[in-house]
Order: sequence, then structure tokens, then C-alpha cells
Amino acid sequence: MKKVKPEIIDELRPEYERSDFGKIVRGKYANRIKAETNVVLLEPDIAEAFPNDEAVNKALRYLLEVAKTSTSLTQSSGLR
Repeated sequence: MKKVKPEIIDELRPEYERSDFGKIVRGKYANRIKAETNVVLLEPDIAEAFPNDEAVNKALRYLLEVAKTSTSLTQSSGLR
């Protein structure tokens, strides 16, 4: 017994034409979306060390604090 293919019903009104909708541009908003997101991909070995986003943020804040402290120490001591 053959399977009966369902008939595809065209729901567009006859007065609509594809040309009425303008040019289709693939990836039109891709650059804007990329610029507006701040997703960072971690390498697998780094991801193992951090169980979640809170741990990553905590580590990065600590690193910033250490960097600011060490920078202020070298600037105030006058060493070059």
C-alpha cells in the first residue's frame, strides 16, 4: 500500500508576490548581534576549573584586584 503524501496548501493570497517583500539578505543582523553579546567560550581545561559563571567572575575580579594593587605598588615606589 502506498503512502499518501499530504497536499501542500499555499496559504498566501494570490495578490502577494515575493518581489513585494524586498531583497533577502542572509546574516543581515549577524554583526549587530555579535557586537551586542558578551558570550565568552572557555577552553575545555579552563572550563573544568570553574563550575559556573559565578566562579569565573569571582576569579576575574580577584585577578583585577591583584593587578591594580601590584600596579599601584610599582608606580608609587618610583622604580622603573
